[in-house]
Amino acid sequence: MSSTETRTFRSMFISDLHLGSKAAKAEFLIDFLRYHDADIIYLVGDIVDGWRLRRNWHWPQSHNDVVQKLLRKARKGTSITYIAGNHDEFARQFQGVHFGGIVVADRAIHETADGRRLLVIHGDQFDTVVHNQRWLAYLGDYAYDAAMMVNRVVTKLRHLLGLPYWSFSSWAKGRVKRAVNFIGSFQTVLSDEARRSHVDGVICGHIHHAVIENYGDVQYINTGDWVESCTAVVEHFDGRMEIINWAKILPEAPDEPFIPMLIDDRVVEAA
Repeated sequence: MSSTETRTFRSMFISDLHLGSKAAKAEFLIDFLRYHDADIIYLVGDIVDGWRLRRNWHWPQSHNDVVQKLLRKARKGTSITYIAGNHDEFARQFQGVHFGGIVVADRAIHETADGRRLLVIHGDQFDTVVHNQRWLAYLGDYAYDAAMMVNRVVTKLRHLLGLPYWSFSSWAKGRVKRAVNFIGSFQTVLSDEARRSHVDGVICGHIHHAVIENYGDVQYINTGDWVESCTAVVEHFDGRMEIINWAKILPEAPDEPFIPMLIDDRVVEAA
């Protein structure tokens, strides 16, 4: 950061932290939260990676620091809503419950400063592999553990050669036809859900692909993730939405890029 001043926004949306996994970039998120604040914060799913914690317990101090940082913001008056995802689906049984000032929900409606109503939802409900074929989703999760190892080697080699950070997994995802088709289908389905909900747009996570796009009369916003791209969506006080890519701002970038998104011939449809 060129300045140590904290930037304050009306609202902020972050998702897919995957705390409990080795790929989580908790230190970068703590740094981001140090320089960015908001009156309203939405945690848009997959904050804790229950899938990986069940396989192999991993909870370093930095992950605990993220939780404590968010709890401190809640104590200071920030309104924080925790939207459950598929990796932290255990939280869905606590809808409406407050934990240290953070309320748990399955979905929420956010009203922007300019009067628009946006559906806030993780998005896994519209992924039929996660929703109907759990074993295949778990298989894909294991496959991405292997992909993460490849990414780590590529990143370390580039570092030794003095080259800047480059995400192999993002590059591959952007060029695999089925992945591209899935992303497009996911965006279309979530936009359709916004129309069914009679709102002006949708804010989601799940597929780790940060973007703000208009689909006809609705706006589709994906927050991205904090295991590879390190992105967040913020709302300015005039209602304008913006993606902040913290990995591009930081002098150092993630060294273990990871996308727990299953790439296959899945069909996306409304749940």
